[in-house]
Amino acid sequence: MAWTPTLPDGGAPLYERLVAVLRADIGSGVLAAGERLPPQRELAYRLGVGLGTVTRAYVEAEKAGLVSAHVGRGSFVNAPAEHRPHERDGPINLAQNIAAQAPAGARLPEALARLRRRPDLLEHLTYAPPAGHETQRRAGAAWLARTSSYESVDWRRLICCAGAQQGLALALGAVLRPGDVMLTEHLAYHGLKTLALHSGWRVRGLAMDSEGLRPDALEKAIAATGSKVLAVLPTLQNPTGRIMSLARRDTIVAIARKHDLTIVEDDIYGAYAEGAPPPFAMLAPERTFHVSGVSKTLAPGLRAGFLVVPAAETFERVLDAVRVSVYAPPTFGGLIATQWIEDGGADAILAETRDEARIRMAMARDLLGPAMEPVYAETAPHIWLPMSELEAERLAGRALRGGAEITPPSAPVVEAGPESGVRVCLGAAPDRETLRRGLEIVAGALSSEVSERSRAVI
Repeated sequence: MAWTPTLPDGGAPLYERLVAVLRADIGSGVLAAGERLPPQRELAYRLGVGLGTVTRAYVEAEKAGLVSAHVGRGSFVNAPAEHRPHERDGPINLAQNIAAQAPAGARLPEALARLRRRPDLLEHLTYAPPAGHETQRRAGAAWLARTSSYESVDWRRLICCAGAQQGLALALGAVLRPGDVMLTEHLAYHGLKTLALHSGWRVRGLAMDSEGLRPDALEKAIAATGSKVLAVLPTLQNPTGRIMSLARRDTIVAIARKHDLTIVEDDIYGAYAEGAPPPFAMLAPERTFHVSGVSKTLAPGLRAGFLVVPAAETFERVLDAVRVSVYAPPTFGGLIATQWIEDGGADAILAETRDEARIRMAMARDLLGPAMEPVYAETAPHIWLPMSELEAERLAGRALRGGAEITPPSAPVVEAGPESGVRVCLGAAPDRETLRRGLEIVAGALSSEVSERSRAVI
């Protein structure tokens, strides 16, 4: 039944009384998190009040954090305050690449309620098979097919992981031994560097251009090292945000086939780049490990990752690694993700996350525009500010002293090269106002750098 509140008597303006009832009904559970409020015109008619009264009430409710409004879809109830993540103490977080948490947080109570009605709920209290429960593997494959252009994914080759980081560890561990050389971009995901260090693999960083990894650098590195493994992030590359074209991907596939190179593809940001070229796993399925998950799109705490393995014998080798390391993948985070994927909640969360990312990107353009590298997707969760290593370190220090933490400039550097800079993450700030303050701090730090350079030449 549509929400039709009873407005209390009193001297306060009608819109304030409507907001008060809305707040009370959310607190008492009459309105559940994620529930859609009636359209403004419809509610005004049912209450016998002016449309402007309801519009003002909805605006004030959004300002108070009670609801979230989305153009074309309506206004939705937010989770109660005690269920929202607490803001961390210290500087504003522009260093972690995580999605805004409000879309998932608003839907979590309803998802948990639906889990209680699942006939397979109790199965998830036992150990899962090493590859994960079939239900979750099928859901993961469906998610990759509709969000990352991986249309040919076979759920029978998909292994459920405790996040994409474990997926990378399993894939690379299946094809590398201590002392082997792994090829990757010279600016790369920091977690890949730490994984290589922990595992005893040597890493060779390869030159990049506006499309990411350069094919000529790959050919030279293969000749120089004899490496048989390439780890690459082709879509919204971390840290630069670049997207590799289809022609570039085809060229790299040809090189991989020529030299019998295994490709380990990290596609964790693929869902943010609608219309991106197909993943390597579709272009070279016989030699590509495909790694993805829901940490960057739904919620990092779910720890639900997916690894698609290219061949049957490698599949069994990876399952052996699962057995000896964790015995079986975790179940309940993946079950929540599965519930959302099956009932459409994941698609709604992703749509809202993209909308929020687009708004945050526009804010970044407004405040940092000239310093930013060209943006390859308007919904990208991070931006890249190219500058020298010294300038990057100075910028990070100034921003931190001003109250904003950005990704340490040295974190993505695999090998020193012609490119350097700073990654700024847009999703971790709990709200837009906090993000704006953080970006203004970075903009001020950039201005200080320009002023110092100007003084130096006088």
